Amino acid sequence: MGAPRWGHRKKTASARMENYPMVGTIGRSISCFLPGATLKETILSDLLLQRLERPAGAVTGKSGEHMNRQLYAIIRQEILAGAVPAGSKLPASRLLAKEIGVSRNTVLYAYEQLLAEGYVTASTGSGTFVSHTVPDHRALHNGSAANGTITVPAVQQHPNRFALSRRGQHLVSHASASDRQWGAFVAGVPDVSLFPHAVWARLLNKHWRNPSPQLLTYAHHGGYLPLKKLLAEHLRLVRSVRCEPDQIILTTGIHQAVDLTTRLLADPGDKAWMEDPGYWGTRSLLASAGVEPIPVPVDDEGIAPSPATLQNPPRFIFVTPSHQYPLGMMMSLSRRRMLLEYARQRGAWIIEDDYDSEFRFEGRPVASLQGLDDNDRVIYMGTFSKTLFPGIRMGFMVLPKPLAPHFATGLSELYREGQLVQQAVLADFIEEGHYATHIRRMRQRYAQRQALLREAIANRFGADWPTSTHEAGLHMVMHLPRGADDLGISMAARTQGLSARPLSRYYSEGAATQQGLLLGYACVPEAEIGPAFRKLAEVIEPALEHLARTQEPPKPIAARINAEAWSGA
Repeated sequence: MGAPRWGHRKKTASARMENYPMVGTIGRSISCFLPGATLKETILSDLLLQRLERPAGAVTGKSGEHMNRQLYAIIRQEILAGAVPAGSKLPASRLLAKEIGVSRNTVLYAYEQLLAEGYVTASTGSGTFVSHTVPDHRALHNGSAANGTITVPAVQQHPNRFALSRRGQHLVSHASASDRQWGAFVAGVPDVSLFPHAVWARLLNKHWRNPSPQLLTYAHHGGYLPLKKLLAEHLRLVRSVRCEPDQIILTTGIHQAVDLTTRLLADPGDKAWMEDPGYWGTRSLLASAGVEPIPVPVDDEGIAPSPATLQNPPRFIFVTPSHQYPLGMMMSLSRRRMLLEYARQRGAWIIEDDYDSEFRFEGRPVASLQGLDDNDRVIYMGTFSKTLFPGIRMGFMVLPKPLAPHFATGLSELYREGQLVQQAVLADFIEEGHYATHIRRMRQRYAQRQALLREAIANRFGADWPTSTHEAGLHMVMHLPRGADDLGISMAARTQGLSARPLSRYYSEGAATQQGLLLGYACVPEAEIGPAFRKLAEVIEPALEHLARTQEPPKPIAARINAEAWSGA
């Protein structure tokens, strides 16, 4: 392009450009007037030239492609920063290309992208101008705006511009989800290493070899009909659930099922009874939906509302009748019948969370609460996260017939559900008998692992040490003496690579809590249970010794195992 015409600025520009070989020509003409350009356009070109400087080696491969993206990004950044105010005319593409030493196509690309995104406007014969829709920072700080845009007073950035809503703050501050989802002693996680992956892969490949177009679109009517038919039969035989396929809605799990239920059946301010202690996820979902959780204590027969509580009927009653979470007791028949009659009289909805009832180690699984309901007051929820693997993200709801079509519509409207290929694979998995075989095999395995964990506790702390006595599920509770710091023990165990959830965290705030540890055994191989628990015991024992020293009179651990020392015994 020749030597710069403004020699008195050449030294500064050349010195600045020596380290930028990719922009040699650009740098040498940094202060030139463009023939036919206004002074304002020339100054703008100079500004762009300064921004185009970059270290040697920063551009590799297609330098032209890099340059057009870089030029676009620089102009966009300057517009957003207010350095190029609204109404400013950009240099003509041909003149700017010549000035900065690039092809005209490079400049045209940048201008076209800015035009497409609304940063500039273009008029044939007039040129390209910065759009007035972009905030003019000077106008904002002067308390005025051009072209009728909203006037904004000159203030500092809002100090709480990243603040969550009250609902969001409550959700985050009460979060209990763990980042540890595998290993000793993670509660509620099955042994996914024993899942028949080869069978699942074969069935999956069958559908992917020549997939039906219907399986690759959005789901409708609550999910894949063949799976719903198989599931209705399975639930009838195994859980005594009474339903037709069109009463089943396939979901991504319990969380989506609860969320959908509260959105369709609750208004802000409605109340819901929750077992106390109970599942933290349900509490979070209810609070996020504007439904007030009402903690109701449990006893040996399940949820136990007081006379005062009974006088204030809720919209929902959330229960885990077959295997109370987390304590493990089964709701008695008399309590079930009382709950059903109360719901009938008061118009409440009973939400039955049947999360792991397939894994009962002695006798047949207990019949569902839904199977006893003659008045359509129970919404039954289940999941495949425990029987298959958590990552499948698939569950189901069984609804009273009048509600089913509304829930199917709500599911499609709110979530645009899919996963039809997964649902088709699961249907084949059930139909070919693999599902029943897998559950039967894992039930035996989990029973062995629970027995090994009980034995490990007895060997270390004595046969009388209180634990949950229920022969079911994927976890057990190891109770601790009243006053024990189960949260501190849990945190110390974490530093040793172990998971031991504190029982006290499952209670509502202000409740008379029990102390203990939730110990999941399902995903711990048999050979690792003993060594892992010995490692955990080395964390528990110092905490109990400290508790003993603070009590009057101090007692050794063995002498403290008595009825009055236990919060849950």
